[in-house]
Amino acid sequence: MKILCLILIFFLNMVNTEQKNYAYFGGGCFWCIEAAFENLNGVINVTSGYSGGDESTANYKDVSSGTTKHAEICEIKYDPDIITFNTLLEVFFLAHDPTTLNRQGNDVGPHYRSIIFYCNKTQKQESENFIEKLEKLEIYNNIITELVPLQDFYPAEDYHQNYFTLNPNQAYCTFVINPKIKKLKNALKKYYLD
Repeated sequence: MKILCLILIFFLNMVNTEQKNYAYFGGGCFWCIEAAFENLNGVINVTSGYSGGDESTANYKDVSSGTTKHAEICEIKYDPDIITFNTLLEVFFLAHDPTTLNRQGNDVGPHYRSIIFYCNKTQKQESENFIEKLEKLEIYNNIITELVPLQDFYPAEDYHQNYFTLNPNQAYCTFVINPKIKKLKNALKKYYLD
């Protein structure tokens, strides 16, 4: 019986640890956010998707209408022994403009809002502290990034996954994503694999 209890505790700890190793960020088109996190040292996987609305409308056509309450976001699986949630926040806030309401460049609508879906109280507190620090340092004024507890994450359609990697010559990738990635890698190159 004692061995069974120890095994159960081990698996419960694995589940709890696994849940803490995800971050959920939205800041404009999920292709941009995905590309910003894909080559970070310690990031295991990035999945584009939707959160904030119902499962029945978690698809690109409905979300693009701007009427579903969903945001385009990315699920970021990471190894906390290599990269911290605070470092992910640093990348996230440099990868987009957290002061524009429902907009990133020419991407306009509530599904493009700046948002963090936190998994636990620690992520919420770290996010609040990070935003407060940015505002005190006057790096950004009037950050409007939403902090919302994660309810559900719905992966986007297959053709949205690894979009920048698979479509580097597509116009949006060339003119929008590529300059963002260059900016990130210049400012935070110590975190990137290449």
